[in-house]
Amino acid sequence: MARRSALSIRIVEGRNLPAKDITGSSDPYCIVKIDNEAIIRTATVWKTLSPFWGEEYEVHLQPTFHSISIYVMDEDALSRDDVIGKVCITRDMLAEHPKGYSGWVSLSEVDPDEEVQGEIHLRVEVLGSRRLLCCTVLEARDLARKDRNGASDPFVRLRYNGKAQESTVVKKSCYPRWNETFEFELAEPAGEKLCVEVWDWDLVGRNDFLGKVVFSVQGLEAAGQEEGWFRLRPDKSKPREDECRGSLGSLQLQVRLRDETVLPSHCYQPLVQLLCQEVKLGCQDGQVHLVTLLDETTTAECRQEVAINLVKLFLGQGLIKEFLDLLFELELAKPCEPNTLFRSNSLASKSMESFLKVTGMPYLHAVLGPTITRVFEEKKYVELDPSKVEVKDAGCSGLHRVQTEGEVIEQGCQHLQSYLGELLDAIVKSAPACPPVIRAAFQQLFRRVEERFPQHQHAKFVAVTSFLCLRFFSPAIMTPKLFHLRETHADARTSRTLLLLAKAVQMVGNMEPAAGRAKEAWLAPLLPALQQGIAQMKAFITRLVGMEEEEEEGEGRPPGPPTAVVKEGPLIVHKMRGKGPLLAAAAAKKLHFCLTGEALSFGKSPGAEHNGTIALADILAAEKVEEKSFGSAHVMQVVYVGAGGQQETAYLQCKCVNELNQWLSALRKVCVNNPHVLRDYHPGVFRGDKWSCCHQRERTGLGCDRTRHGVTLQDWSDPLDPAAEAQRLFHHLQGLRGTLREKYWELLRPEGAQNGPRGEGAPLPEGLSRLFRVLGELEGCHRRAQPPAPPAPALLQLQT
Repeated sequence: MARRSALSIRIVEGRNLPAKDITGSSDPYCIVKIDNEAIIRTATVWKTLSPFWGEEYEVHLQPTFHSISIYVMDEDALSRDDVIGKVCITRDMLAEHPKGYSGWVSLSEVDPDEEVQGEIHLRVEVLGSRRLLCCTVLEARDLARKDRNGASDPFVRLRYNGKAQESTVVKKSCYPRWNETFEFELAEPAGEKLCVEVWDWDLVGRNDFLGKVVFSVQGLEAAGQEEGWFRLRPDKSKPREDECRGSLGSLQLQVRLRDETVLPSHCYQPLVQLLCQEVKLGCQDGQVHLVTLLDETTTAECRQEVAINLVKLFLGQGLIKEFLDLLFELELAKPCEPNTLFRSNSLASKSMESFLKVTGMPYLHAVLGPTITRVFEEKKYVELDPSKVEVKDAGCSGLHRVQTEGEVIEQGCQHLQSYLGELLDAIVKSAPACPPVIRAAFQQLFRRVEERFPQHQHAKFVAVTSFLCLRFFSPAIMTPKLFHLRETHADARTSRTLLLLAKAVQMVGNMEPAAGRAKEAWLAPLLPALQQGIAQMKAFITRLVGMEEEEEEGEGRPPGPPTAVVKEGPLIVHKMRGKGPLLAAAAAKKLHFCLTGEALSFGKSPGAEHNGTIALADILAAEKVEEKSFGSAHVMQVVYVGAGGQQETAYLQCKCVNELNQWLSALRKVCVNNPHVLRDYHPGVFRGDKWSCCHQRERTGLGCDRTRHGVTLQDWSDPLDPAAEAQRLFHHLQGLRGTLREKYWELLRPEGAQNGPRGEGAPLPEGLSRLFRVLGELEGCHRRAQPPAPPAPALLQLQT
């Protein structure tokens, strides 16, 4: 059984941001921090006060996380980036919105006294015979970095009953160890509070606040002695001015927290078998299919999530082709027009869209990648709409003559036709490279629509392009960053070119260019290219659905051998003392690393022979390294068992925070089942005779911080997790039990006939009755698996 939290974050856009540059604009981007640890950096949107990001992430977290903070920054090429403002959402706030929080949130000014993090280890006791309150300050971990060297000089100040005492200062450490005891005379009555504050000592200027913990001493006498780790909190006693709130702009966010308890996979077998049986049975006359009930009862905001859960579940069961074919059949049984097939956001449309993203991203990159790269690199001015043409942006045709509006449009049309022609050529040639599972799905769709509309020959082609062009190719062309085709968003000129190219692909997919021309007459110059594109697209679809289906073992699952590359790229190796294969091979600073399902290997270049390999079974931890260790915030450490059985550590530097977290996430996922992973680690390095983080002198001693094996980023290339998908479907179906029953009777007797019993006591079909039994059994499994809550330490209960 595994307990975990999944946080879905969508940063949509910002508005009314303040200008930070001399041009009267800003270059905003967002940093997402979970408990003050940077996890995500969005792309920069240049020269705007109303940026659009549209970036979506899912982070798997430790269930103990406390808050998520989103900082809006202004990128500056010549100096440090400016902080515009931030939004902070606590776990408790998310718990109040189980369906997720969505809306505009005003940015707040960043107050240094509120930027606290970390925990402190305390032992508190009351010596009744001597009437003394004793507090032992043992250590702290993950304190905020306040100094330019990437560390702090922390000390502790204790306040009680009007008196204060201070600990020694630990220099250059965010993981200090004090082990000092302080005594106070116990107040009568014991109503005073004990305040433990952590400060960063500064030789010049005021000390920086690092956080505090406040305890109510009342009742501690009965508890005797208590010890534990306590999260440092900001100073809320200082009055806060809200004048800046609203004047810093706002963010549109969608945030949802999902706490999951995933049972062992065998617990979900009855539910998985039931769903598979329903798919295999297919449609039956006079019966309401379970999939139809699911489609009709799932709300629009949940349909995308349910669709991707079902797609991944049936991919894992090898029944994705049968599942999609069932959806096609059920959708085509509804009243529909041949020209608007699959244009609604039904379960069939959302499932096919999710299926293409899960199984077709490498194919998408191969087809669109070269053309998208060309558009970004060339930065041509492309505009066909006379009302938007700006002659000054297009440049001059000669030394002394500015181009006319007609010349600008003609030149833009030529550029757009060139991009469209290159893209359509790539699509036409890609039929053999299209994954077999996608070809099989389109073959089924093509055949079903042909049977449903035999008199409309173009309907079967439109059905395929409604998914391939309108829901897959065009969105990726319009926003390549969101489909991992580019690392940054396009500038205004490139974005307009991509929009026109996406519009052209949509019109080709609609198979009716005249309709698009009627809405926007300025597209007329593109009509010959569109007509040629339609002919090419029809030839491509004919070839795609006519190819022989490849029968392979495990058909229905995403293609790829077990040793497929999970992640690869160049990393900088920091040489440290050691004898491991990586350390011995790291004469060159930059090496090319390749992570597969079996090992982490490295060589001088992508095609070069591997210099060495670390088996995944030998990896003990993958964690971040303190910035002060190598002067970079983007260094990770891979702790592994060397050839001689000794523990070795490789320090690898990434180019940015996103690449750092992607590598950490990939390593943690492939090592999730390693039995000997570390529970703690050192975020610093061992230099000279001590660790740079906690100053501990024992090289093999216990680490000073906890490992974060459960913190990962969701990615389209993640391996299938049937138990997790089944758990999410169970959670969704459990909330629909009453609605499913009502919808069944509504669909069975659409005209309100009263023949036979209905309602709670009425007999249900075998499939629905069995589903309710399975859901009840799973609910019982969850109750039995839920461990009793451990009693909270008395000291924790006294924390205020």
